[in-house]
Amino acid sequence: MSEIFGNIHSIESCGTVDGPGIRFVVFTQGCPLRCQYCHNPDTWDINKQANHMSVGDILKQYEGVKEFCSGGITVTGGEPLCQIEFVTELFKQANAKGINTALDTSGIFFNRDNTEKIDELLKYTSIVLLDIKHIDDEEHKKLTKHSNKNILAFAKYLSDIKKPMWVRHVVVPGITFKEEYLTRLGVFLAGLHNIAALDVLPYHDMAVPKYENLGIEYPLKGVPPLSHEQAMEARNIIMKAYKAKKEEV
Repeated sequence: MSEIFGNIHSIESCGTVDGPGIRFVVFTQGCPLRCQYCHNPDTWDINKQANHMSVGDILKQYEGVKEFCSGGITVTGGEPLCQIEFVTELFKQANAKGINTALDTSGIFFNRDNTEKIDELLKYTSIVLLDIKHIDDEEHKKLTKHSNKNILAFAKYLSDIKKPMWVRHVVVPGITFKEEYLTRLGVFLAGLHNIAALDVLPYHDMAVPKYENLGIEYPLKGVPPLSHEQAMEARNIIMKAYKAKKEEV
């Protein structure tokens, strides 16, 4: 069988925030979302600044640092599902070697009427890190230029098939840092049965220099970073609604 190649933005050894344990993190090129707080705008174009790498190239690099990457391999982006065939083959070969695999995705491409490709990928995926950008569909469109319907449907699908999932949610002042939306998110999550963890991530503006270097206007200019205390407050609101809804059932 011929090698499958992917367009790779970069690789990070010993990542600590992209799944359980210390992980080997592969950043893929390509993403249809235009999240206003995106800190990797240089990954939007699937071809821009890409390293053309084979599955074998990736695994060879992993082998060189595997003693330090006790958690396994995470593929993130960009949006990994832009290159689903490549990620599937990478995870298939990693799975055969007993390597834990994590898929960090928005789920934006999920289609309940055609799950053949995603089912094949999920066969070799140990855990999904699902980024829920905004629980309100109209606000999600303002934030990302896309609906959240596929994303929420993907979350429910993962619950139905009992695939372990970490939920990741960025809290932005004036956008997602609102009790109404955080409560609705908690209620939605209470209807799922596969959540292994909830990461509430405070918005930061460290990507501003990158936007300036790329000649792109930063959409959230002037929005202050969220404090650690505010992030904890947001998480508490989500969990309060989550627990209350669970108790109703």
